[in-house]
Amino acid sequence: MAADGAQRPLRADARRNREKILAAAVRVFAAEGLDAHLERIAKEAGVGSATLYRNFATREALIEAVYRNEVAQLCDSVPDLLAHHPPFEALRAWTRLFLDYVTAKFGMADALRAIAGAGGNPYGRSRDMIRAAITALLDACAAAGAVRTDIGPADLAAALEGIALTSAAPAHRDRAERLLTLTLDGLRPHHP
Repeated sequence: MAADGAQRPLRADARRNREKILAAAVRVFAAEGLDAHLERIAKEAGVGSATLYRNFATREALIEAVYRNEVAQLCDSVPDLLAHHPPFEALRAWTRLFLDYVTAKFGMADALRAIAGAGGNPYGRSRDMIRAAITALLDACAAAGAVRTDIGPADLAAALEGIALTSAAPAHRDRAERLLTLTLDGLRPHHP
């Protein structure tokens, strides 16, 4: 650690290994849930077990880091989506990324609840970050006249959470897509 208590930045190779571990963990936890072995994650990432444990001392630390990384990637995608797509299409693309995020989280749900139950806070600022992402997307859509203005970020967040609660399992992705399309269609302005 640095003298001021802050962590030193990771070397480029260490940062790449960490990113590979997090990406592999998402895939493995999504496929295997709590039954996933950390050695399988290390192998999937192409690193040794020692490298995994150097980055994440416990299973809980890995799960929490994966969750926080997924939330950050989801929310950080908004500016790029808005820069490369019309606002409503950016919103549509982001909500599909949200479904991907929820599906990946589904395999870790029990572990995240256990971490929270033991006094940890894996969710941290995730709700605020997701709300800010939705706000930015809806503001852009409203400015373009692409969505109704009587629907706020809390409304869309609640709808997305509802879809997630009923259709988060990978086997229910088709239903989640249908519900998402229905929700997005309901955001469109009504023209007499």
